[in-house]
Amino acid sequence: MTGESGRGETPPPAESEFSPPFEVIEPGELTSPLVFSSPHSGRVYPERFLAAAKLDAASLRRSEDAYVDELFASAGAVGAPLLLAHFPRAYLDLNREPYELDPKLFEGPLPQFANTRSLRVAAGLGTIPRVVADAREIYSGRLSVDEALRRIEALYKPYHAALRGLMERAQERFGVAILVDCHSMPSSSAREPSMSGRGDKRRLDFVIGDRYGASAAPGVVEGVEARLRALGYQVQRNRPYAGGFITEHFGRPAAGWHAVQVEVSRGLYMDEATLDKSPRFAAVAADLAEVVSGLALDIETDKTLGGPRRMAAE
Repeated sequence: MTGESGRGETPPPAESEFSPPFEVIEPGELTSPLVFSSPHSGRVYPERFLAAAKLDAASLRRSEDAYVDELFASAGAVGAPLLLAHFPRAYLDLNREPYELDPKLFEGPLPQFANTRSLRVAAGLGTIPRVVADAREIYSGRLSVDEALRRIEALYKPYHAALRGLMERAQERFGVAILVDCHSMPSSSAREPSMSGRGDKRRLDFVIGDRYGASAAPGVVEGVEARLRALGYQVQRNRPYAGGFITEHFGRPAAGWHAVQVEVSRGLYMDEATLDKSPRFAAVAADLAEVVSGLALDIETDKTLGGPRRMAAE
């Protein structure tokens, strides 16, 4: 029975522990068509999730884009919103299709509409991840299909609806919307693929992804890349990260929606072993503020998209 003296009651879903699951940090005044999203920087780990996991919180955090929301906190200074998740990537990955689900993780058959055959699912990195970034299994047992569907309904769909709303607002107000999807990458993977075959890979500080030119006007990517290089950083475009589902889904230049993924090497701003911020954190954040400011200025002066922009509504 339920409801008697609290005994036998079904525990509340872990989603209620995030309070709220995500938030939009709005600027004092909306003056830019830029929209910033940090889908992987969430660092709230519910007790129910930790109890079901075979890994401790420190191990689960290896998949987290730690502090990326803080690195891009300068969004407000240019009159742009920043959308950020509070739930962790290990719990639900927003940069996947909504139903990119791994049959190895769930009890019983998955819905027919689920995508069970993607390369990301094969690697254990679907919408509900089976492993963390170092390929270690997250859970001590299988999950119910209902658990997956609840997380998608309660977290994934509302976050994407919020992001869609910000893009629609930007386009309505300025005639165009430009998404900067903010991520971090392990320094071990932040290497330029070798073309010589000798294994002499160059260190990378940033990787800018535009789906090989499909998700944004060239001027958007060129402006970000040029400013990062001018600050002394090593930058690569689309390799090894060309942009995930968010960049692909929200990048529709012909419709006035542009999307760029920015990956910053974690070794630049944090101790990857302890997950503590390094002494360079403030300097990297200041450099990104300069890049963001320059991008906003280029958009305002028509140097990025090559067309007239509407001013913010009075």
